[in-house]
Amino acid sequence: VVSCSIEEKKRKGPLHIVTTTGIIEDVVENIVGDSAEVSSLMGPGTDPHLYKPTPGDIDLLDQADVIISNGLHLEGKMADMLDKYGEEKPVLKVSDGIEEGNIIKSVDFGDSHDPHIWFDSQMWIEGFDYITEKLGEIDSNSVEYYRKNYSEYKIQIDQMDKWVLSELASLNDTSKVLITSHDAFSYFGRRYDIEVKGIQGISTLSEVGLKDIANMVDFVIERRIKSIFIETSTSDKTAQSIVDGANAKGYDLELDGPLFSDALGEPDSEGGTYIGMVKANVRVIVNGLK
Repeated sequence: VVSCSIEEKKRKGPLHIVTTTGIIEDVVENIVGDSAEVSSLMGPGTDPHLYKPTPGDIDLLDQADVIISNGLHLEGKMADMLDKYGEEKPVLKVSDGIEEGNIIKSVDFGDSHDPHIWFDSQMWIEGFDYITEKLGEIDSNSVEYYRKNYSEYKIQIDQMDKWVLSELASLNDTSKVLITSHDAFSYFGRRYDIEVKGIQGISTLSEVGLKDIANMVDFVIERRIKSIFIETSTSDKTAQSIVDGANAKGYDLELDGPLFSDALGEPDSEGGTYIGMVKANVRVIVNGLK
């Protein structure tokens, strides 16, 4: 029944794809080109861990031919709703295309996984190989077009990946420590061999205690770290208290950023695309840690 309803809609016009995050929307737009309409529920600076759908979002999801989410509980408060939509239309998860052994387990939540898979560009490519094939099954007229677009876009991601490796190579090993508001950068750290510490856990719902802050202050001073980083989609309050704590002990620590973590920047800014957000982050990180 699902494929039949899509066939009917397809004759009336292009496929309408709704993505949960802007990061996914940007990649999907590169795949489908002008052959489908793509919209995203979450705009710049939105924290997907805390996001609650608006009535307008429900309308968009109702009208969508296909819904594409990240999976791995990134869209924490929407998971049940997305499952329900999956009973009546295709709901694709980027994470379903990724080898499970490559997904990082979360130390915070026993069984759960770290959902920030876009920060390992090679895993992100793997996830979208799967999405591209699935979209081709749903819209068989466009399958070759989607594959061609995606293979061209993958070349750009590979070029970005090489650029990131060469930029980070300029940092010395002791200062290659990335401390951020919440633990969104583990995949980035694994891919690019940089130590990563999140002040909060993987989800921005985790609490931070005074002891955590004191421990982080000691760690920063011991490792002679020059900057810690805030993110566009989370509060900078806790990071600021670490800077204050270090300064109170006579150590000069900077608060740097913001980094893009769970959301893109404004549409016309450098951080407004997936590749742009990664590059913007790397420039800020290298500047802050040198």
